[in-house]
Amino acid sequence: MRRLRMGLIGGGPGAFIGPVHRIAAELDREIELVAGVFSSDPDRSRQAGDAYRIDPRRAYPDIETMLAREATRDDPIDFVTIASPNHHHLPAARLALEAGIAVISDKPATATLDEARALAQIVRQAGRPYGLTYTYCGYPLIREARARIAAGSLGVVRKVVVEYAQGWLATAVEGKQSAWRGDPAQAGVGGAIADIGVHAFHLAEFVTGSRVTRLLADLASVVPGRVLDDDCQLLLRFDNGARGALLASQIMTGERNSLRLRVYGETGALDWSQETPNSLTWRHGDGRTEILQTGDASLGDDARRATRTPGGHPEGYLEAFANLYRDFARQLRGEPGGLLPGIEDGLRGMALIDLAVTASREDAGWIDFEV
Repeated sequence: MRRLRMGLIGGGPGAFIGPVHRIAAELDREIELVAGVFSSDPDRSRQAGDAYRIDPRRAYPDIETMLAREATRDDPIDFVTIASPNHHHLPAARLALEAGIAVISDKPATATLDEARALAQIVRQAGRPYGLTYTYCGYPLIREARARIAAGSLGVVRKVVVEYAQGWLATAVEGKQSAWRGDPAQAGVGGAIADIGVHAFHLAEFVTGSRVTRLLADLASVVPGRVLDDDCQLLLRFDNGARGALLASQIMTGERNSLRLRVYGETGALDWSQETPNSLTWRHGDGRTEILQTGDASLGDDARRATRTPGGHPEGYLEAFANLYRDFARQLRGEPGGLLPGIEDGLRGMALIDLAVTASREDAGWIDFEV
């Protein structure tokens, strides 16, 4: 079985997420990066191609050229990864899908909700696989939490609390990674809500299996001069009657990448933190506390499939990311299973951004969650 061939859009010199995509995609040796448009600057794209050690002829100046030239090869790309700023997501995905090429994209799906609706139509018409890298649903113990809640281990879910705290934007100092995220022309209408809030939102829905139906949003641009939000608080209501709270902030001084999910049911609770991802705390209603660990024999099929090393050998961000690529490879080969988020998840993430920004700006109070 040959390795699938990947074309990368974005990930040029100085990028963080592009190299992560490459490492994750290639971790299981099912996929190989062979081509890309790594920058809108052709010279920088060539430089990145050299750094990735691909054939210099396959470091292209633009997407149209890549798709046209790859189509003439005996060994063309099988899919593209979109790892560029948000405003590139729709045009890049459209070009690839209309050329019959599958797409896996960084989140959020697009820069605006209207763009996401347009993309959803393109995906349906193209009939090609489309995935989104909501990284944290790739962690083994997140998949275990999802399976246990679905099996009724907590009883009916009553309360969901998800927090995503970062401090890297606590000051006005801007760099390459922060500059485009603070620019509405590149990031879209949302700041922190689009960068990390959608991760928290997706995680809450993914693990509980429930959908948000109403929300109350309070977003702010705390650092002077910043246009888009950098601090967000949302209250949530779910379709099963549960209530929830979502915090997403990038101005919490001293925090690194503190994503934490707590789910409380009738008979127990689950607690997971991304900075200590190899343990999941299960609090039973009778007062017992159980610590589940990656690699435990008691874990279910989804968690075991997402685990690569024996217990006690820590797995983390890159392995979780790689699990999404492994799911995507299965889709491309027509194999069943996998938990990779798709366009419907992308639509819901974009609806969260749009609704939260508008409701907070208008001080609208509780509003219905409508995609």
